Parts: sequence; C-alpha cells; structure tokens
Amino acid sequence: MNITEKILAHASGNKEVHPEEIIEAQVDLAMSHDGTSPPTIKTFHQIANKVWNPDKIVMVFDHNVPANIIGSAEFQKITRKFAKEQNIKKIYTHGEGICHQVLPEKGFIKPGTVVVGADSHTCTYGAFGAFATGMGATDMAMVFATGKTWLMVPHTFKITVNGTLQEYVTPKDLILKIIGEIGSYGATYRALEFTGQTIDNMDVPGRMTMCNMAVESGAKSGIMEPNPAVLNYLKARNVSSFEIYRSDKNSDYEREYYFEIDELEPQIACPHNVDNVHPVSSVLGTNIDQAFIGSCTNGRLEDLQAAAKILAGSRVHEDVRLIIVPASKKIYLDALEEGLIEIFLKSGAIICNPGCGPCLGAHMGALGRDEVCIATTNRNFVGRMGDPKSEVYLANPIVVAASAIAGEIHIPERK
Repeated sequence: MNITEKILAHASGNKEVHPEEIIEAQVDLAMSHDGTSPPTIKTFHQIANKVWNPDKIVMVFDHNVPANIIGSAEFQKITRKFAKEQNIKKIYTHGEGICHQVLPEKGFIKPGTVVVGADSHTCTYGAFGAFATGMGATDMAMVFATGKTWLMVPHTFKITVNGTLQEYVTPKDLILKIIGEIGSYGATYRALEFTGQTIDNMDVPGRMTMCNMAVESGAKSGIMEPNPAVLNYLKARNVSSFEIYRSDKNSDYEREYYFEIDELEPQIACPHNVDNVHPVSSVLGTNIDQAFIGSCTNGRLEDLQAAAKILAGSRVHEDVRLIIVPASKKIYLDALEEGLIEIFLKSGAIICNPGCGPCLGAHMGALGRDEVCIATTNRNFVGRMGDPKSEVYLANPIVVAASAIAGEIHIPERK
C-alpha cells in the first residue's frame, strides 16, 4: 500500500484498503472556522446534543476577523456560544491567524493521522504526513457527533520531483507548474503523493504551500512522507506519540508524473483558472492595480522575508495598492522582531491583521471593476477577490513584491 492507503487502513481498522473501497474512518482531529462553523452547528443540533470529543475539535476565526458585517458578527457569536456549551477549549477568536497555519503552529497536526476540516484547503496538513481533507458542513456535523466519517479510498497520483529550485523560483512555482500539467479537474478525488529528491529536501513552509494547492487540481488530498525538516518542526512544538507511514516500494499508482526542475522559471496562473499556468516571462508588463502577499498558501515568515528583500529601500508604485497579511499572530510578531514590518510600511504597503484577508474577496482589499491583482493566494476564479470583471494572477511572493514596485508584472533581475 501507499502512504494514503496505510493511514486509511489504520483509521478504519482494516489490514488493507483498496482504491474505490468505501470505509468508515476514525477522525483524529476536526476543524471548522468562522465561516463554516454555524452551518455545521445548525446540522449538528438536528442529530446530536454533545460532540464526540471536545478535545479533538479546533475552531479558528480567520475569514472575517474582525467581523466586517452584521452577518459575520452573528456567525462568530453562534460559534462562540456553541464552543462554550460543548466545552471546546481549542477555539481562537481574536486574530490568532489562518486555520491552516495555526493548527500546525500550535502542534495539533501529527503524521499518520486523519484530519478533516470544513475548508477545502485542509489538505495543507498533508505536508506533515497526515491524511487531511476538506468537507462540507453536513459531513462535519456528523464528525462532530460521532468522531467518524465515511470515505471512498482515493486512487493516488505519484508526483516525483527532482532538481534544485533556482533563484527567485519557489515551491509555489513548482505546484503551479504541476497544476498546469494535471489540470484543474485532472486529479478529481485523487490523492497526490509528492516524492523525490526535491520534496525530500524541502522545508516545511514549501511543503505546506504545495499540499495546500493540491485541491486546485481537484484532488481529495495532497501528502508527503515526513522528512527531517518536518520532524524538527514537530519536535520544536513538543509533538510526540505518532506513527510515520511510508509507501511500499511496490505500491500501485493510477498515474505517475515526473518533473525535473533545474531549469524551472517563475510561473504564474493567469485569469481565470489556476491551471492557466505560464512562465511569468510571458506576461511581463501587464499593468496591475493591487498586489497581495499573504493567505494560507504564502503568508508565512519565509514568504515575508523573501518579499522584504525585494521591497527594502524601494517604494510601491503610486498606482498600486500592496496589501500584506501575515498568516498568523506568531508570524506577525516574528516579522516585527526582524524589522520586516518596518520595511513594508516604509515601502508604502498596507499591513493587515492575521487572517484570510483579501483572498476570498469578502473582508478587505476587494477589487473593483476591471482592476487587476497579482497575489500569492491559491485561487483566481471569476469574482474571487471582488468584481466579476476584475482579474487575478497567482505568483510567488518575490514576483508579487517586484510587481508592486514596478506597477506591472515583473521579475527581479537575478544577481
């Protein structure tokens, strides 16, 4: 079996499982946020009175924090009340950060576990060797009530990556390249297993970025076997008592992809689909109105450090709004300590509190008609960040920072 099948076999109490087999899996951790908790709670009240285990539920307010409209305020009020009634202690309501950053940061994610979240980018946690997937409010309500969920064991695509990322090329460019090859629907209900020399040597932020965007190819999950960087990350957070699963050498895969990345250049997803991927060099000079650095894909400290190197001593173009949102409170504090926030402010950027921010077009940084944004986010669908007539390009933090200075899509000159 491969790593995904081994985890699901253990979670379902079976010696082995096979693709397309329907199983009932025990859930190790369930997550919901301020946008998805209320519909989950509404359904939960129709089927149960008490959650199966309050210690295995985490709630994070991140999509509309602080509440920007009455509806958001009411959603958050409902969630806080439910958490108190159910004795759910792991609830973060005061801008702790984006759920997909907060959960690993707080040490809630363990290799070999089954993690479900009422958010599609829950697949981020596959970076730690967990089977992690998103689900809707009805399924999450059943998890809250029973601690179990049914799954069809997915077929797996094996994606082998070898080579070294060159200057100004990041794991974001790699996952964009992969999605461009597979297509937005090419891996529907598949598990993407990332492997190879590049993945073995990749740091935790890069691994999180790649697994985060697995869903953009339609995948059920993205997963990587834990490497030393992951184990050090877990050790630093006193995470213990977990089992590491690794794929058998003779595992069967539905499809295999191979990427050699020594010559990979910065990539960009053009409007209006994540698989509309091209080298950034093909769209240089495209005028922009807004640039955004942040989100659960690229709002980590390493992303801010990369952007700061570009922005230091420079000014954001007078026609561009540059918005920067750290993915968590801890990242914000670290960025303050390192002087990154000062660099951003002096460059003319707007710094916002940790959270999802402009990514979903619901809180701040919304785009007007015919406006163009280049962002480090994970989606660029029609109307994703504002007006349906606006356009969103997806790129790495270095390209976004350089474009904010130039007023158009731009790549810094290599040293």
